[in-house]
Amino acid sequence: MRYLLLPLLLLYSTVILAGEEITGSIKGKITTSDHRPAESVSVILSPGARGTITDENGEFTFHKIKPGSYKIAVSFNGYETQEQTVIVEGNKTHELNFQLRLSEKQLQEVIVTLNRNPYTTHRTSPSLRLNEPLLEVPQNIQVITAKALADQQVISMSDGVLRNVSGAVRLEHWADMYTNVFMRGSRVSAFRNGMNVVMSYWSPLTEDMSIVDHIDFVKGPSGFMMAVGDPAGFYNVATKKPTGVTKGEVGIMMGSYDLYRGNIDLDGKLDSAGRLLYRFNAMGQTKNSFRPYEYNNRYLASPVLTYKLDDKSTITAEFLYQKVKTSDVGSYYVFSPKGYGVLPRNFTTADPGLEPTYMTDQSLTLNFQHKFDDHWKLTVQGAYFSYKQQGTDLWPAYVGADSMIRGVSNWDVESTGKFGQAFLNGDIQTGSIQHRIIIGVDGNSKEYWADWNQYHTLDTEEEKFSIYNPVYGSPSNGYPVWDRSSDIRQRAGQWGHIAQSYTGVYVQDELGFFNNRLRVTLAGRYTYVKNLDGDEATAKKFTPRLGLSYSIDHQTSVYALYDQALVPQSGIRKDGGTVQPLTGNNTELGIKRNWADGRWTTSLSAYRILRNNENASDPGDPTGKFIVQLGQTRATGIEFDLRGEIVRGLTLTANYAYTDSKITKADTSKASQGTIGNKVPGYAEHTANAWLNYQIGSGVLKGLGISAGATFLGHRNMWEWGTSADFLPLPDYTKLDGGIFWEQNKIRVSLNVFNLADKYLYSGAAYDTYYYYQAEPGRNWRLGMTYKF
Repeated sequence: MRYLLLPLLLLYSTVILAGEEITGSIKGKITTSDHRPAESVSVILSPGARGTITDENGEFTFHKIKPGSYKIAVSFNGYETQEQTVIVEGNKTHELNFQLRLSEKQLQEVIVTLNRNPYTTHRTSPSLRLNEPLLEVPQNIQVITAKALADQQVISMSDGVLRNVSGAVRLEHWADMYTNVFMRGSRVSAFRNGMNVVMSYWSPLTEDMSIVDHIDFVKGPSGFMMAVGDPAGFYNVATKKPTGVTKGEVGIMMGSYDLYRGNIDLDGKLDSAGRLLYRFNAMGQTKNSFRPYEYNNRYLASPVLTYKLDDKSTITAEFLYQKVKTSDVGSYYVFSPKGYGVLPRNFTTADPGLEPTYMTDQSLTLNFQHKFDDHWKLTVQGAYFSYKQQGTDLWPAYVGADSMIRGVSNWDVESTGKFGQAFLNGDIQTGSIQHRIIIGVDGNSKEYWADWNQYHTLDTEEEKFSIYNPVYGSPSNGYPVWDRSSDIRQRAGQWGHIAQSYTGVYVQDELGFFNNRLRVTLAGRYTYVKNLDGDEATAKKFTPRLGLSYSIDHQTSVYALYDQALVPQSGIRKDGGTVQPLTGNNTELGIKRNWADGRWTTSLSAYRILRNNENASDPGDPTGKFIVQLGQTRATGIEFDLRGEIVRGLTLTANYAYTDSKITKADTSKASQGTIGNKVPGYAEHTANAWLNYQIGSGVLKGLGISAGATFLGHRNMWEWGTSADFLPLPDYTKLDGGIFWEQNKIRVSLNVFNLADKYLYSGAAYDTYYYYQAEPGRNWRLGMTYKF
């Protein structure tokens, strides 16, 4: 703590010694023609070329301006630039308001996109706590908008989202049960609306895109958010909230493998005064697979209500209900001692007689916000999450050269999570220094119960399952009959219960010098973690955060960051040892730039991350139920991201990342000995993605467009880290996609074709004497139509 407080005291002393310079301020608000706030509008102060953008309330502020005459220029892509002149006087705040000139016809079409660029956004999500433009944050944060996901026909978190982010790859495919994202050499945490909703390794239930407003990918430690976040970062799914604009959208989709899907999004107000707002999303879907006996049927409903207590306070209640009926989640795996991709793409070990797996996911969130004045805002949030599952998991008892004994275990689950957080945002001046302040407290309590204690072989020693001439429908040992007579909390036993709680306190001050061109971040978090099962081990740690950001001009900034992390980890060790929390730190440098008045953006970053006690799958247990802990790993790399509208009608998302992650120290466990220098499993050394849309803006073909996408993964590492060097490496991965669309007024029709080259794509690992892998679909298509009203 003293290392953090000393520079703070020195900086505050500088403020006192500098004295009180006599300066003024300018603030204002920009609205649409119907007086609604306009977000992300560019505002330039001249002379000096100081720039900012409006926040979600359409407001902007310039502090510490020397007395004199100035011009304020307001611009937004496609709209006429407006200017006003103001005479600034010392110790006074001058207010300027602008109204964007739109006709009523235009307003109906652009009101939504005006408040948020459809492909890029320039402000952090409110659930990330940071109250500043992305350009000024000393960290690599990438935001994927709903428009970008819709144009790519992404339907779930596990379905093509990661092509939009540098260095992010998905590890394994558990039947769309959860999305296992690796980034910067490690699995990253899954957040929803600012809360870490990971209950166990196999959670949370992957989000459907019908409820998603945008997704934040935060690279590196994120002490400003919560006490629990991997040093590699996290992704935060921000769900749709009421906007106060009466509108709606319906969509239908059909595609390969009997995909049929429909969704509706309703948004509006329930009273004439606009104090009670609503948002309602619903979706239904049935989907089979390129493998027989696989299916994934799903539906959800999500009502959201916002009530404006007064002009300064709002309360929002959000409920989410998701129901899934799917085939056995282990059926995606293929096993062979001869290598990867040696069996037909549609090969399966599943059987039509196996019972379905049912998943039910529910959550209730309450959010309260109060704006004390123009400088201080309080946010308080609480949530309860409940997940239940009844199903099975296929895994073989034996794999031979041409036959195997299939096995299936019971996998019933119950998990709960309770979350609470409160944080205060402040934006004030002391002398010539601007302060962006965050003061927060958060905590949660999570419990997970799973019944893995019942196992049944489908085949016998005398009548094994033939790999090259499979017969389905009548396994030689019959189908399992599970004992569910007792409560799952009793059936879970010693190995099936994971429970943890934590409390964290956080303080941050971002000090802005030289009219906020130079920003210094000083922050610290204290975290207390407690395991609620086993020996009830505890951990506590103070983690500092130091950041530096400098605006070269109003469109370009450079930054440096040092941050530490403490992450409570859950898992089960075969040796019965206590699972230690992960600790780590990140050192990062980067440059960001907005181009063409913010229509498109780029970012380039380089980093080094050290992790201690990182969890890894136990190489002696391919089912993934047990873990070992590595001593220390080191990840280094570079990342580049580009997104936005390059020229009128042409939008592009492109990224590249180089990643190198190795084990640098071993712990005392037998399983991790001899691993120093090995690569950490699960990442690709080179990842590159691109997605391009071009739409014709005039003439007979107005509204017609084409799409093209590509993904490349080079020097891929296997899922497991303890396998023999004699096994074959994974080959490089290349996937090409494309499509056509037509969009005018309120209708959009899209046809996308994925895996255009019909390549046999897969990922996997080696275990003991055989390989196991998961194949992806061949060439497949989706046709969708949306109508806005």
